[in-house]
Amino acid sequence: MKTKNIYLIIGGIINLFTAFLHFIGGQMTLINPLNNSNLELQVKTELLGVWHMGTIILFLTSFLLLYFGFKQGKNLPKELIKFIGYIYILFSVAFIVVSIINFQLAPQWTLLLPIGVLALVGIRKSKI
Repeated sequence: MKTKNIYLIIGGIINLFTAFLHFIGGQMTLINPLNNSNLELQVKTELLGVWHMGTIILFLTSFLLLYFGFKQGKNLPKELIKFIGYIYILFSVAFIVVSIINFQLAPQWTLLLPIGVLALVGIRKSKI
């Protein structure tokens, strides 16, 4: 695996796991109960749309990290991978902050933070 970027591959695998967890588990445990609640239809519709915007981001970035992790050579899009890394770190910070504010653990950051860190480490280690 000398020509592979193991950091991006591991980040992509964690990301793909997170995407499926979000798509299936989150739909069942968060979205379905909210859709069955007394919230206004407009709120339910927008909530579902935003939820699956997150799903799309998770699957797309999983594909990108895995693709660039397996791609040979050093002509990788450094700025795109950095963006993915920073955005996942910021996503994790958001969950940490709301956990502190509400005194309730939102454990999503435990998956999002490693993805961001692995993306940034992957860039540094490959010197792309």
